[in-house]
Amino acid sequence: MADVLMPQLGETVVEGTITRWFVGVGEAVVIDQPLYEVSTEKVDSEVPSPVGGVLVEIVAGEGAVVPVGAVLCRIDSAGSGVASTGTAPSAATPGVEEGDALGSADVIGTDDADGVEAVAPGQSVVAPVGASERRGEGLLLSPVVRGLLSEHGVDPSRVTGTGVGGRITRADVEQFLRENPGRAEPFDGIRRATARHMVGSKATSPHVLTAMEVDYTAVDMLRSAEKEAWRVAEGASLTYLPFIVSALCDALAEFPRLNASVGDDELIVHGTVNLAVAVDLDFEGLVAPVVRGVEDRSIQEVARAIVDVATRARSRSLSTDDLSGGTFTVTNPGQYGTLFQFPIINQPQVAILSTDGIVRRPAVVADADGNESIEARSLGVLALAWDHRAFDGAYAAAFLRSMKRTLEDADWATRWEAGRATDGDG
Repeated sequence: MADVLMPQLGETVVEGTITRWFVGVGEAVVIDQPLYEVSTEKVDSEVPSPVGGVLVEIVAGEGAVVPVGAVLCRIDSAGSGVASTGTAPSAATPGVEEGDALGSADVIGTDDADGVEAVAPGQSVVAPVGASERRGEGLLLSPVVRGLLSEHGVDPSRVTGTGVGGRITRADVEQFLRENPGRAEPFDGIRRATARHMVGSKATSPHVLTAMEVDYTAVDMLRSAEKEAWRVAEGASLTYLPFIVSALCDALAEFPRLNASVGDDELIVHGTVNLAVAVDLDFEGLVAPVVRGVEDRSIQEVARAIVDVATRARSRSLSTDDLSGGTFTVTNPGQYGTLFQFPIINQPQVAILSTDGIVRRPAVVADADGNESIEARSLGVLALAWDHRAFDGAYAAAFLRSMKRTLEDADWATRWEAGRATDGDG
């Protein structure tokens, strides 16, 4: 009789929770077959049986919290004539990959209730190759293969195994995914970098979303008057974004903690606004090149600078300097008609602004005397994701209110003319 003890599953792990037993009392177990699943503060793991035989007692049931070294179950290694070892191919066996060794595999497609077929002493656990075995039935699956099948929701019976005894290898699963709708698309360099950056940001900053609807009718009046001349002169559309950036700079001057980064137990407030602009690369990735010193630029200069960095981003001609030093980020999904989105902060910054879809909708409008009427207005949402370590909700809301007031009430014609004079054509 062998006592199975809770193993040491990490240098600092002192206990684990039994979440699942794969074998029931009275059932046969083969050495290295997954016996139970344990959850710790660091990892969830399937633990293989250290011996083979018959499980005669479960001491720690599912849900039990068990210290390292305590008894989990007892196995009769001589019970029912069950072999205590299985036959595994050598590492040099053709078709067997690292991580595919039979000693760490599951048996599938058997008639036993627990999915494990008892074998006589000395009998190989590799089934003879027949038609059904070639389609994945009655074969062993390594943890690597099992995880890949589970991740993509693939029934192993659909995969033709090319390994020893018709076993399914990782290469078999990957080939199947490439040839079927559920294909595998490996991350490229920019996807991997984005994944690391986004996961790191969510782990670093306590994200909060604050959103506010804005009436862009005043901006629309200026754009309608100037957009055709701008298109002819510049070869590009006059979008809402440079106007939003103008209002953004006004608000950052009033609420400077949003133009900041978190240091070592301190908030580093930046003296200039270096604006990172998220640019989509034809759905193949995202970069955020930086336009420096936007607070000192006219609306026209900001518009040209954004077009410049976006064009160079899509032609893959940005330099390292173009992608560094940003202090605040804007992202513009509004071109696709979004209502609002919750963007992820571009570390080490403390805030990112999403400029979402602007559409004509009916709204209640009050005149100077307080009389109300319903008019068609250009409405859209500004959505601000911010780091709660840096400031609180009232500060973020007041910042958006400042932007809203500027966008709705500023004399945009005067600002535009000031920019025209700076260009030397006014």
